[in-house]
Amino acid sequence: MPNDQMPARYQQLFREHYPSVLRKIINLIGDRAAAEDLAQEVFIKLYRNPPEDLARTGPWLHRVLTRIVYDHYRKAGRLNDLNEKQQHEALAGEQTYPSNEAVVIQSWERDVVRGVLNKLSERDRQALLLKEQGYSHAEIAEALQVNPKIVGTLLMRAASRFKKNMLSEEVMEQ
Repeated sequence: MPNDQMPARYQQLFREHYPSVLRKIINLIGDRAAAEDLAQEVFIKLYRNPPEDLARTGPWLHRVLTRIVYDHYRKAGRLNDLNEKQQHEALAGEQTYPSNEAVVIQSWERDVVRGVLNKLSERDRQALLLKEQGYSHAEIAEALQVNPKIVGTLLMRAASRFKKNMLSEEVMEQ
């Protein structure tokens, strides 16, 4: 693409993708101001070193934003917080004030679910957590760098493996 056309194309890509990039980063780090800074870094990288195929800008942006968020957590020594937050969001329902007994049971259940999630492959775990967080099949395909047509099957198989591991975990507990 000639250099004189890049600023206009860049502005179009920015308007098209910025809301989604910002939303994803906010969901991952929970701090809007920091997320805006990180989203800005993503688009600076896009401007300085765009992908060869601009039709694949969405997946490219997702890979870049993922790296930038991981770097953000790594710098602060909080990569584990990100994984725990994703798992917590997947497990947390409505925020109510349960009894102490319910808190103990929820804590135990959370530990069991975390253990079962950790037994899954990284791709299965990410697919299930992204789906639980409300990401669309297309967004999950971008994040996992797979064909969008296989996301439904991938999720069904991941859920099946999760249930199988969960049942074996329950048998071991008894």
